[in-house]
Amino acid sequence: MKKVVWGVLSTANIGLEKVIPAMQKSAWCDMRAIASRSLPKAQAAAAQLGMARAYGSYEELLADPEIEAVYNPLPNDLHVPLTLAAARAGKHVLCEKPFAMNAREAAQVREVADKVHIMEAFMVRFHPQWLLARSEVQSGALGDLRAIQVFFSYFNRDPLNIRNQVATGGGALYDIGCYAVVAGRFFFGAEPQRVVALIDRDPAFHTDRTISALLDFGQGRRLEFTASTQTVPYQRVHLIGTERRMEIEIPFNAPLGGSTRVYLDDGAALGDASAQAQTLDACDMYTLQGDAFSRVVRGELALPYGVEDAILNMKVIDALYASGHSEQWERV
Repeated sequence: MKKVVWGVLSTANIGLEKVIPAMQKSAWCDMRAIASRSLPKAQAAAAQLGMARAYGSYEELLADPEIEAVYNPLPNDLHVPLTLAAARAGKHVLCEKPFAMNAREAAQVREVADKVHIMEAFMVRFHPQWLLARSEVQSGALGDLRAIQVFFSYFNRDPLNIRNQVATGGGALYDIGCYAVVAGRFFFGAEPQRVVALIDRDPAFHTDRTISALLDFGQGRRLEFTASTQTVPYQRVHLIGTERRMEIEIPFNAPLGGSTRVYLDDGAALGDASAQAQTLDACDMYTLQGDAFSRVVRGELALPYGVEDAILNMKVIDALYASGHSEQWERV
């Protein structure tokens, strides 16, 4: 198969440090060009990564007839505008999370959803540990999955960091709480009906620095999560069924090119004494994500997560923010 020719919008760190190097390892991706509003920045990034072309504007990259797909890791408030611009230029789009600032904005992308392939870049959904855990749930190995518990945190009080800037979509829910929402939808294979959230905001940044939430998926199923940008770094996913529980040790920042472990426990002994570890082979989830989307572009695979999936995720995020203000349950 001819590799898909990719362009990258912006020199964001996640692209330079994680996504582009991973996709350069792919047999399906030709990482050809990178754009920035600063040509010297784009040229430096292209030189660093060995990319053939650098552009001093996003419009120039989108006008390149050889670019077939773009990766959009711009600030959150630019996800939809540049995804729309790319799609209107005939480019397929892999857009970083969160897909938009709200569900209403995300719905604007329906206009171009039938013209190109568009997917929100939740790379965790392509990692073997997530696929294994969902397979165990679907097989009945846990009994009936009743509860999912997620914790995801880091500490960052840098006022210049985009995660601490409210106008462009900073805060814990947009940045990392969205992964917890995806975990619930991914493992339950369903959508939450209502949510309630407790939000603590930074007095200087006005971003949500800690959010704790309960999501009701109906039929006795619930997701509980805490996401924080100002607590000790930690992450874990627990899937708790009627017969067994499963634990994903490093669910979100799995070591790139490294092995991972998951645990299955029937509760026969307390203190994790009956937990059985399974080690999964080394992989890079960004490579796997790039492989999958490129194969979609080439018609080798059906698009697994499209615009409607992204809108559904944003609806949950909207409801969580609404609950933080109303201090009561909100329907999704």
